[in-house]
Amino acid sequence: MRIAVISDTHALLRPELLQELITRGPFDHILHAGDVGNADFLDALRAFAPVTAIRGNIDRLGPCRELPATEAFELGSCLIYMLHAIQDLDLNPSVAKIGVVISGHSHQPSITQHEGVLYLNPGSVGPRRFQLPVTFAILRINGGRPTAEIVELNSE
Repeated sequence: MRIAVISDTHALLRPELLQELITRGPFDHILHAGDVGNADFLDALRAFAPVTAIRGNIDRLGPCRELPATEAFELGSCLIYMLHAIQDLDLNPSVAKIGVVISGHSHQPSITQHEGVLYLNPGSVGPRRFQLPVTFAILRINGGRPTAEIVELNSE
C-alpha cells in the first residue's frame, strides 16, 4: 500500500505537489495532517485517491473547522494515529499497538522510530517557513509494516 502524506498547506495547493502525485502515483490513500486552510483542496486531492484529513490550529473557520482533531484508522493492516501537533499526543502508541503516528505543525520533516512505532512528520507543502524545505512523505505499508520517505519539492 502506498500513501501520500501531506501537512500544513495553509491554503496553498502547490502545482508541484499535484505533479508529484501524478508522477509518483498511483496512491491508495492521501493523508493530510492539518492546517489545511481551504477545504476545496481536499476535493482536489480526492481526484488522486481517498483522503483522510484532520484539522490543525489554523483550521478554525469554514468547513475545515468540522474536520476531526485526531483520527485513528487502519490501512494495510497497520493502525495509524494522526494528530496535528506531536506535543498533544496523549496516549502511548506502543501500548495502543499503533504502527504509525503522523503529525505536522512544525513544518520540519522527520522520520523516527521509538518502541516499534514509526513517527512521521511530512513537513509542509504550503508556504515556505524559515529555511525549511517544502516536503511531503510517502508511507508504504507492506504486510502491516510501515516504512516512509520524505520527498522534497522543487519550489521557489
